Amino acid sequence: MPELVALDLPAGDPFVAALCDAWDGGHAVLPIDPRLPKPAVARLVEAMAPTVVVDAGGRHRRPSGRPTEPGDALVVPTSATTGEPKGVVLTHQAVRASALATSAGLGVDAGSDRWLACLPLAHIGGLSVVTRSLVTGTPCTVVDRCEPAEIEQQARSGATLVSLVATVLRRTDTSGFRRVLVGGAAPPEELPPRVVTTYGMTETGSGVVYDGRPLEGVEVRIGDAVVGAAGEVLVRGPMLLRAYRDNSDPTLPGGWLPTGDGGRLEADGTLRVFGRVAEVIVTGGEKVWPSAVEEVLVGHPGIGQVAVWKRPDPEWGERVVAWVVPDDRSAPPPLGELRELVASRLSPWAAPRQLVVVATLPRTDSGKVIRTALT
Repeated sequence: MPELVALDLPAGDPFVAALCDAWDGGHAVLPIDPRLPKPAVARLVEAMAPTVVVDAGGRHRRPSGRPTEPGDALVVPTSATTGEPKGVVLTHQAVRASALATSAGLGVDAGSDRWLACLPLAHIGGLSVVTRSLVTGTPCTVVDRCEPAEIEQQARSGATLVSLVATVLRRTDTSGFRRVLVGGAAPPEELPPRVVTTYGMTETGSGVVYDGRPLEGVEVRIGDAVVGAAGEVLVRGPMLLRAYRDNSDPTLPGGWLPTGDGGRLEADGTLRVFGRVAEVIVTGGEKVWPSAVEEVLVGHPGIGQVAVWKRPDPEWGERVVAWVVPDDRSAPPPLGELRELVASRLSPWAAPRQLVVVATLPRTDSGKVIRTALT
């Protein structure tokens, strides 16, 4: 019976070797983030029930572990911002489909390209770089830190492809790469031609939409309208998950995966994603997408980073609030300027009614702002 092998190892060649060893034995792999404190690791192991844990001390068998299904390749914890994470089960067929579709979309040449894997391997954004390298035979360098100096040095050393989150992209000179994937959060407004924006999630095995266009073999449609002209984004393709670790299947009849994101298909066929349906702000009866307001505000010259969320309001029900990391902490942008900017680009009701100046924004490891942590 195939086993689930948990890898509690830092990013690097030993991790990749252990992954290959498990796959060669017909087993699936659960990546564990080595940065997690021991109690969090214990909770994750208990929830995911691996049969074997591999760490710096060797291999440890767990009698209480549960096997996996034949053909399963990965069990990847979701980057849930609240509650307990679910383990997304991806088969070898799904991993291969994702690797081939993403590589075709980027025009990857195994003979001349080289991947740099610098995002955490416990998340699909980092792990998928390694798995597509293994599937396609494209060389890959794995490092255990995602720092601008290291990334730039790897480009000078021959790396041509890299996947980053938006916060790292803003601080890094990526001119040495042929292609740069960015996902996990809203990218900067001004992007060099080499940067490709991606849309996807753990359940889709990594990005499935590049620069608004579905990859080969991927279908996208919009469900019934939930806010204005936007509806829930539905995705179908061979790279989708088989099930969650508890064997529940989130897909609808016909194999469509409801993403929980609101969006629409533009006239030219490109997908525009507004954000999580559950994150819509209702202010004075009007509905506001936080990500749309963020896209406008990040273009203000005095703003380094911004997140938009809500607070209760006795008059409006909910009010739009902008949490801002200013470029100059001593001179944050005036609220009036931000309101005028948003009102001129979106609508008067989307303009923030309150400004909160902060030093940092709470984010997940993949770079997504944790809106529920904004208080």
